[in-house]
Amino acid sequence: MNCEDARAVAAVGRVAPRIADAVALIADALARGGRLFFVGAGTSGRLGVLEAAECPPTFGTSPRMVQAIMAGGRSSVFRSREGAEDDARAAARAVRGRVRRGDVVVGVSASGVTPFVRGALAAAAARRAATVLVACNPRAGRRIRATVVIAPAPGPEVLAGSTRLKAGTATKLVLNTLTTASMARLGKMYGNRMVDLQPRSRKLRERALRLVAELGRVSPRRARRLLADGGNVRVAIVMARTGRSAVEARRALREVGNFLAPLIGRSTPSR
Repeated sequence: MNCEDARAVAAVGRVAPRIADAVALIADALARGGRLFFVGAGTSGRLGVLEAAECPPTFGTSPRMVQAIMAGGRSSVFRSREGAEDDARAAARAVRGRVRRGDVVVGVSASGVTPFVRGALAAAAARRAATVLVACNPRAGRRIRATVVIAPAPGPEVLAGSTRLKAGTATKLVLNTLTTASMARLGKMYGNRMVDLQPRSRKLRERALRLVAELGRVSPRRARRLLADGGNVRVAIVMARTGRSAVEARRALREVGNFLAPLIGRSTPSR
C-alpha cells in the first residue's frame, strides 16, 4: 500500500499546471468577494467538508468564505448514504440555494461521473459561477464540463473500487493545494507561517505567541502584550516591527491588502 500511495503523489505532480489554473481562478474570485464551495458524495464529499472546516482556524476566514455541499446532507458526513450520490436534482437545488455569480464551485468525484457532482456543476455554471472538477479519471472532462478539470491518474486501488485509498489520497493533496495556495495569494501566509490562525486553544495560543515573538523580533513577554493589544497575530507583528499602535497597524495593513511583506520585508520559509 505504501508503494501504491507514492503513485498518488506522483499523479498529482503531473497535473500541477491544472491545479495552478484553478488556484488562480479561486484566488481571484475570493479577492473579489466570491466564495468557494466543495461539492461531492461519499469519500470525495467528506474530503471537501474537511477542507472547508479547516480554513477558518488555519487562515482566519469566515465560515461563509469556504463551504461544503455534501450529498445526503450533514448526516452523510458520519454515515454512508450511497444512494445520495445519484441525486443530481438535490445537488442542483443545493447549489441554486447557496451559490451566486462570482463564486467558485469545485466538484469532487473520484470517478468523474457522479450524478450529484454533475448536477451541481451544471447548476453552478447556469448561475455564472466558475467551476472546477477534481476527479481521478483522465476521461472525466469528457463527461462533466468545468472551467478547469484536474484529473490525476493514480491507477487501480489495492482494494479494487475502494476510492478512499489512492484516489482519496490524490484528492486530498489536490484540495490541500487549492486552499493553501489560494490563501497564500490572498496574503494569509507569511513565508510558510499561518499568520491568520485563530488562537482558540492552548496549542494555538502558544503558536500565536511564538509567531509574534519570532517575526516581531521581541521577547515573549512583549509579544504577549502586543498580541493582547493588537487582537491578532498579524497586527501584533506589525506593531512590534514598526512601532505603530494597533489602530495604525490595522490601517497600514488595509492599505497594502493585508500583506505583511510590504510592511516588514519578505520572509524566507522556515523548515
